[in-house]
Amino acid sequence: MEPTNRTYAVTKSDEEWRAELTPEEYAVLRQAGTERPYAGEYTDTKTEGVYSCRACGAELFTSGTKFDSHCGWPSFYSPLAGDSVEFIEDSSLPGRPRVEVRCANCGSHMGHVFEGEGYDTPTDQRFCMNSIAMTLRPATEATEATD
Repeated sequence: MEPTNRTYAVTKSDEEWRAELTPEEYAVLRQAGTERPYAGEYTDTKTEGVYSCRACGAELFTSGTKFDSHCGWPSFYSPLAGDSVEFIEDSSLPGRPRVEVRCANCGSHMGHVFEGEGYDTPTDQRFCMNSIAMTLRPATEATEATD
């Protein structure tokens, strides 16, 4: 993962991240890897709730902005709040610049955002996220927690 000059609210050493995450989670969240298409647990889920960063628990997306893009990864048209994610220019694929999406709370890699693909969404954006980078808290659990 490309280092940034940003200081995050949740900061841990590489050893701490490795101890807390599975090797697969670490590869995506801390090394900007990508899970295989159509392999993630949230690709096709319709469960209502909030998607949080698997590394730190920060709330990033809601099921209300999730849509079927048929790209192989969960897709959202907008983050939960504008400051919940950060954007980093990604030139890791020669000739194909992309915009990386990271958790603004801990700097973990979530996926990429694409624009102008013609999806019928309010923002014309597709936040293409890795399932393994997130945890879904179903709406029923969120309701029970506030009762």
